[in-house]
Amino acid sequence: MPKLFNIGQYIIFFWSNENDEPIHVHIAVNTPSANATKVWLSRKGGRIVANNANRILQKDLNHLLRIIQTEHNNICNKWKSFFDIESIKFYC
Repeated sequence: MPKLFNIGQYIIFFWSNENDEPIHVHIAVNTPSANATKVWLSRKGGRIVANNANRILQKDLNHLLRIIQTEHNNICNKWKSFFDIESIKFYC
């Protein structure tokens, strides 16, 4: 699992076998897990919570989403580099 960054107890990461899906990140508490919260990235820099499986408190989730939005270009570059692709599929 490629870890992108940590924010307090939260880890933002990719699953290593999901490059056939539109670009997204997972958020887990302390340790990456299969039931992590999933956030889609949009073409215009937005983000959409696909699920909040970790039940992250809304206040914390809002903070994490702002950081993910700020890091949009960085996340996209890391996605292309990790999956060795030239173009990204976006959710919308």
